[in-house]
Amino acid sequence: MTEKVILHSVHLDRPWTLENYRAGGGYEALHKVLTEKTRPIDIINQVKLSALRGRGGAGFPTGLKWSFMPRSFPGDKYVVCNSDEGEPGTFKDRDILRYNPHQVIEGMAIAAYTLGAKVGYNYIHGEIWDVYERFEEALEEARRAGFLGQQICGTDFNLEIFAHQGYGAYICGEEMALIESLEGKKGQPRLKPPFPAGQGVWGCPTTVNNVESISVSPTIVRRGASWFSGLGREGNVGTKIFGISGHVNNPCIVEEEMGIPLKELLDRHAGGVRGGWDNLLAVIPGGSSVRCLPRDSCQNLLMDFDSLSALKSGLGTAAVIDMDQSTDIIRAIARLSYFYKHES
Repeated sequence: MTEKVILHSVHLDRPWTLENYRAGGGYEALHKVLTEKTRPIDIINQVKLSALRGRGGAGFPTGLKWSFMPRSFPGDKYVVCNSDEGEPGTFKDRDILRYNPHQVIEGMAIAAYTLGAKVGYNYIHGEIWDVYERFEEALEEARRAGFLGQQICGTDFNLEIFAHQGYGAYICGEEMALIESLEGKKGQPRLKPPFPAGQGVWGCPTTVNNVESISVSPTIVRRGASWFSGLGREGNVGTKIFGISGHVNNPCIVEEEMGIPLKELLDRHAGGVRGGWDNLLAVIPGGSSVRCLPRDSCQNLLMDFDSLSALKSGLGTAAVIDMDQSTDIIRAIARLSYFYKHES
């Protein structure tokens, strides 16, 4: 198993505390970039060199997205963490927030420093109240320790981060609908352009990143771009959090290298398919909005963006939903279709 990037502290008692996060190197990356006055362009280039692709589903290069922010803009700028996880089968982000909220806070702080923002918002799905409370507790810990607020780490960098309770609607996971909801309006997507980097929250430049994408950045800054890009395979590097559910013996969340074969992922971490591999009917590899793949397509399948795209499916959120031969596939797809109809 590869070394963990995000879930490295889950084996500890109360891993969500500031004390345990700092014991594993937490906030070292933020302290380094602030006290050494690292140039924002150097951080962006480091994230670009790491080849990190967004972990929210689209797989867009994170460093490139950060470069779109107009730092010379004289007014307010915002960093937004998209924690509106509402897709059936997807449950990775809430566990990051539940067990490692400080990594999200540090990632947002690094992004804010890099992009010239003084305010950040974490938009949290409205139906996971316990996670919202856990994140609020972590924010208060970070403020007391001097990692949020005024003159962070004794420098001239100021930042405040707020948790925002969403409406619990799936559509608010789309970044423009999220921004509308954050502003207190009905969560419906805006027409593009303009894009958020030019006109986002309250008409100001805004960068929106998924929880997992944000959480990776402290490790990249601390350990270097080449370390991260050395994991996985070309074009699909780093680690990925996989949420495995459905007809497996041990449903779980696990962090593994990108490109791990699906069968190995299931056998090693989920106890294999219920009734054995030959009992597998189909797999939804990346959350319920991506194409379902029959067993024949899964035998040698690599779990990464490009391999799944080649099969006209997608890695999406890496929410692996397994269905065995007992599944009525038409009924299952009809049920998912009803969800999307209702949420629209």
